[in-house]
Amino acid sequence: MSAAARIPYILNRARTIAVVGLSSKPHRPSFNVSAYMQAQGYRIIPVNPNEAEVLGEKCHASLAEAAAHAHIDMVNCFRNSEDMPAIVEDAIAIGAMAVWMQLGITHGDAAARAEAAGLLVVQNHCLKIDHRVLLSSGMLR
Repeated sequence: MSAAARIPYILNRARTIAVVGLSSKPHRPSFNVSAYMQAQGYRIIPVNPNEAEVLGEKCHASLAEAAAHAHIDMVNCFRNSEDMPAIVEDAIAIGAMAVWMQLGITHGDAAARAEAAGLLVVQNHCLKIDHRVLLSSGMLR
């Protein structure tokens, strides 16, 4: 699937998004992007061992813990690129459909591993920006 088709495909199908590295601080990009996606009707599941609750949702220490409480469609990553291999392995283990690496985050080997396991991968893209563009163009349901 081409990159141009992959993003609307993911956004039209994923309803529950685990956000790894979600901060409770409103000035942080992870909070801003997640609050926007939540307002658009997506369920946000925070994954951050240093937080108790973010955006009205209980925070989980790991993807495995989050997946024990809800099916995760997409894993949205606000961590450093070097953290991606472990996050991808966790995303594969929980049966996520997609891994989304935010702006500035890329990891070729982790992306290849995710794709080999059948996950869709987006790297170096802002979820909020892409959602807004596709929403305004009528490409989202």
